[in-house]
Amino acid sequence: MEITVQWIRTSWTKESRGGEAASRRNAAPIGFALPPAETATTAHVIRMHERDGFEPFNTQEDCGKVDVQLREADGRLRVFPRVQPLFALPPRPRRPPAVRLAPGQWVRWQLNYRFSSALGIRGWSYWLDTFNIAYGPVNADVFLSTPTMFIDEQGPLR
Repeated sequence: MEITVQWIRTSWTKESRGGEAASRRNAAPIGFALPPAETATTAHVIRMHERDGFEPFNTQEDCGKVDVQLREADGRLRVFPRVQPLFALPPRPRRPPAVRLAPGQWVRWQLNYRFSSALGIRGWSYWLDTFNIAYGPVNADVFLSTPTMFIDEQGPLR
């Protein structure tokens, strides 16, 4: 069965925590049309950063490099993002369970992080990871629609 993976990472600093810059960041898409895939094991990866005005940069990477566990069993796809790295905030002592997708379904799962630089010299930086994962054949616009399941695992970043 086909598995389609899209991973969006939005990153910023305290400069985009409020005002006009935060409005640009919050307006960044959380789903994109899919490019033609090179192989079935390729993920569509998008990076958006404050320094680029949150303009998307598209790449394709091996699915094994995406921080999400995917396992097929009994005609369903088990999806569970890994929380990386362990030193980031917010703490996640209790995570939601993995989701099991039936053919034709897709999930959007969001996690956020806050990091301090070494010795706290450069201040805080932030990430928002959005995983869009579909099970079964899809069209290029699948992640522009409403997901079958949405898991919001964003915590307070202060």
